[in-house]
Amino acid sequence: MMKKTAALSLAVGTLVAMSSISTTAVAGKPGMEKCYGIVKAGKNDCGANGHSCAGQAAKDGDANEWILVPEGTCDKIVGSSTEPKDKK
Repeated sequence: MMKKTAALSLAVGTLVAMSSISTTAVAGKPGMEKCYGIVKAGKNDCGANGHSCAGQAAKDGDANEWILVPEGTCDKIVGSSTEPKDKK
C-alpha cells in the first residue's frame, strides 16, 4: 500500500510541476516563444497538423504551424498568435 501511495504522490507532483511549465520552457530556448500563423511553407520549427517534424508546413500562414521568435515579438506581427487556432 505504501508503494502505491508513493507512486501516486510522485505522479500528482509531476503533473503539477509540468502544468506550470511555460511555453518558453517547453520550446526549450530561454527568451523565445512559439508564434503561430506566420510560418512560410516548409519553414516551421516543429510538428503540427498531423506531422511531427520541422520543415513540413504545407502552406504559408497556417494558423496551427509555429516558429520560435524572441519573447514579445509575436504580439507585434499582424496575423500572428502565441496559441494555435485550434486552442482559441
